[in-house]
Amino acid sequence: MITIQFLPYSQIGDLSPEKKIKRILEIIRDGRILLIEAKLTEQEKSKLISATMETINGKFKGIELLSLTPDMREHGILKMLQQKVIDMISGGRNGITIVGPATIVKEIKKDPDKIQLFTVEKSTRRKRTKQA
Repeated sequence: MITIQFLPYSQIGDLSPEKKIKRILEIIRDGRILLIEAKLTEQEKSKLISATMETINGKFKGIELLSLTPDMREHGILKMLQQKVIDMISGGRNGITIVGPATIVKEIKKDPDKIQLFTVEKSTRRKRTKQA
């Protein structure tokens, strides 16, 4: 079973960058895919990747990460202005971030009309043992 956890930005927005990264990694290390209600900054992404690299071991293989922002190129000037105001109010965090453990998430692809999240298939077959 795959678990996707939604994390509102209000739960991590006031945390220090280190505590924010720690909270995200705790969820990912539990084997859950995380959907964050905000776009991580480039600095936060970098710190998350660094912290991940430090914790990689036999059980935890790393993360897959994707941040999405609304595409306003095809909208009119009024929509673009609204988006700029929202960005100013939200601190440029308008969007979502998807993070998942590499043992579950094989790849995350972003197309203009959809997000594709490919998972790693686990064999459900058990090895039969030879009985004497």
